[in-house]
Amino acid sequence: MSFDASQPAQSDGLRLLAVHAHPDDESSKGAASMARYAAEGVQVMVATCTGGERGDILNAEAASDPQAHRDLAGIRRVEMAQAAAELGIQQRWLGFADSGLPEGDPLPPLPFGSFATLPLERAAAPLVKLVREFRPHVVISYDENGGYPHPDHIMAHKVAVEAYHAAGDPERYPEAGSAWEPLKLYYDRAFNPERFRALHYALEEAGLQSPYAARLAAWLEADAEGHQPPMPNHRTTTQIDCGDFFRHRDRALLSHRTQVEPAGFFFAVSEEMQRTVWPWEDFSLIHARVETSVPETDFFAGIR
Repeated sequence: MSFDASQPAQSDGLRLLAVHAHPDDESSKGAASMARYAAEGVQVMVATCTGGERGDILNAEAASDPQAHRDLAGIRRVEMAQAAAELGIQQRWLGFADSGLPEGDPLPPLPFGSFATLPLERAAAPLVKLVREFRPHVVISYDENGGYPHPDHIMAHKVAVEAYHAAGDPERYPEAGSAWEPLKLYYDRAFNPERFRALHYALEEAGLQSPYAARLAAWLEADAEGHQPPMPNHRTTTQIDCGDFFRHRDRALLSHRTQVEPAGFFFAVSEEMQRTVWPWEDFSLIHARVETSVPETDFFAGIR
């Protein structure tokens, strides 16, 4: 596949790359923003690090499908294609093996050769190659905790940061193509406490049951003084107004039938209420090679 590397003018020629650990992560983190930019004419690419083949089947309806047990990796590829089409984005598999989520005390070792066990340069090399081919102006990833501490999410963070900084250096990864230097790096804040609090209180004021009470209580318990949720590692600097694209996000999520229950956590708040209470997706600007000021409402502030 070849990509247009022309210089940006308004949205035409702008390129955005989001790095995700598994198929379905792209639909639960920043999906409405990606759909919005794609609709505006930005070229949007998702790099999916693993096939998600060691994930659990989280939808009881899908669990009754024998194919989901015989060929989960194959089904998840079909689901990913459907989600990408719903969001209007491009997608590329980086080809690594899912590490699974270890459980037990002590935790068992991760499967040999899985994504999270690899040396960083080996794991980052395909992403550096993709960055140099696609030539994104903006890269989006997870924070140091992976958004939540799944080993593949943490490794996805590491390879995204490595690729962001290394792709512009022709002396690094010389076999991966001509150097390209992205201009901005963001971390996704899909699960930030401010959003959950706002939705929780809106549900309570409407007389509806909130699914977020346990999550908020856990944050409170994590605070030594017991009265404030713990501060996030990175504050929100950038809010993308994307309420008009929540329906595309939800349809993309539902495409991941083996992973997402139609009546589950992600759909506990109506689209209408979300658009009223929190019509944004939230991100932290981590690094910029252009002049910009925060707060921002556009990933391409300073680039257009």
